[in-house]
Amino acid sequence: MQAPSPSRALVESFVRQALSAQIGRTLPAKAPVLVVNSSARHMHVTQEELEILFGPGHQLGVHKWLYQEGQFASTETVTLVGPRRRIIPNLRILGPCRNLTQIELAYTDAIQLGIDVPVRASGDIEGTPGGYVMGPKGMIEMKNGIIRAARHVHMHPDDAAFYGVKHKDMMKLRITAPMCTTTFEDMLVRVDPSFKLEVHIDTDEANATDLAHATKVELIR
Repeated sequence: MQAPSPSRALVESFVRQALSAQIGRTLPAKAPVLVVNSSARHMHVTQEELEILFGPGHQLGVHKWLYQEGQFASTETVTLVGPRRRIIPNLRILGPCRNLTQIELAYTDAIQLGIDVPVRASGDIEGTPGGYVMGPKGMIEMKNGIIRAARHVHMHPDDAAFYGVKHKDMMKLRITAPMCTTTFEDMLVRVDPSFKLEVHIDTDEANATDLAHATKVELIR
């Protein structure tokens, strides 16, 4: 009489135990939950320049908490002025304040503003275009700092270990949606103990792949 075949769960358990023994640690039992969010145009600002825009001692108010711990969309918005007086109104500031001022736009936002905006990782603003930002109490001139944020994934070190990647590696993101399944390449990996697993793509990318109706999202090495 032939012995019954082992179940899939039992096989996976044996494989996990074998791999764990080889590398000296326990492997996650299942893939972490992957969240993909569309990042609309926004501004990051220093406390000093926030006070120029909104007045001395001003503090950002919370409009909506974001997925990453401690991050929020603030109640404060500004107007971005580009060449030939083209503007983007109601540009929301994200908090808390940072150590540099930066604006992140999508490609269509840059066309509306009338400037050529390069794709950069957050914080890499050398040689990027600037503009004027108007608040209710004052205006600042940004010499640089307007970028199209490179698509990226936030990872806790445990998530990075699961996927077998490290900080600043590149991955692919596959979004399955009715009639417009898309694979994005050049997905920048950002690893920090404070991060939760989350992908950020801009509004152009989210609309192109119909993220709102996606049935599956997956990261690929």
